[in-house]
Amino acid sequence: METASLPLWIGFNLFVLGMLALDLGVFHRKAHEVSFKEAATWSAVWVALALAFNAGVWHWFGPQKGTEFLTGYLIEKSLSIDNIFVFALIFSYFAVPAAYQHRVLFWGILGALVLRAIFIAAGSALLTRFHWIIYVFGAFLVLTGLKMALAPARGLEPDKNPVLRLVRRLMPVTDRFHGQSFFVRENGARVATPLFLVLVLVETTDLIFAVDSIPAIFAITTDPFIVYTSNVFAILGLRSLYFLLAGIMHRFEYLKLGLAAVLVFVGAKMALVDVYKIPAAVSLGVVATLLAAAIVASLVRTRGRSAPPAGAAGR
Repeated sequence: METASLPLWIGFNLFVLGMLALDLGVFHRKAHEVSFKEAATWSAVWVALALAFNAGVWHWFGPQKGTEFLTGYLIEKSLSIDNIFVFALIFSYFAVPAAYQHRVLFWGILGALVLRAIFIAAGSALLTRFHWIIYVFGAFLVLTGLKMALAPARGLEPDKNPVLRLVRRLMPVTDRFHGQSFFVRENGARVATPLFLVLVLVETTDLIFAVDSIPAIFAITTDPFIVYTSNVFAILGLRSLYFLLAGIMHRFEYLKLGLAAVLVFVGAKMALVDVYKIPAAVSLGVVATLLAAAIVASLVRTRGRSAPPAGAAGR
């Protein structure tokens, strides 16, 4: 069942566009290295906005929808941490100066919002028309969770990315950065910079992760407004979360197992929906417990451990 009217959809998207314009046009108008304090402040702002929106959903649409939003937000937020691992590897591989990383993530996440909106619309339409798709999504999430838990970590291999290889074939690329520009003119021709290649990798990486995360939220609710808004709020805070956590990602040793357990749980919940419908509050409790246990165990296990050399980490 859908909760939102057309004016609410329009109003929410105008709010998102306004926040993005404020972010890029005012607070990050000039390229600079994002400090830990700045990242922590923006992370707190995005989380506070998400919780305020959650309170509004709870008030206007009831506890059920409020709990579904919070659970979906928590799942997407936790799965986005896996993106941060890969973003850090991409920036390290291409030796992207810290001052230019925010611009890449801004445009990367703007593109991710558009692609995820398309994914959510398609997923909602499929679930509405073909109920059996829910079993496919459930099985996919369980298998993805098992693969995440059992598959060995792999390093970054940009040269094997088909989209990146296509871009390199279609347009010339400079051999050095030109400030925070994605394109420059050389000898009268428009050419891409390495920063554009980084943007392409960030976009394709997020697209891959969206294949996991969006079905996971559909396991919690099929209301497209709740799925969309929880996804958007989690993604909007991804940039600041990256700058906040990038330097301590080596501390989250068991987070991958925690995320795998979450995917298996929501996949099983989805596959068994016609047998037993797990209450939204129970789902929220299970997801929060699994993630908290993984984070606490990781921090205890890695206490005093120093960060690996740049570029040495794998996924």
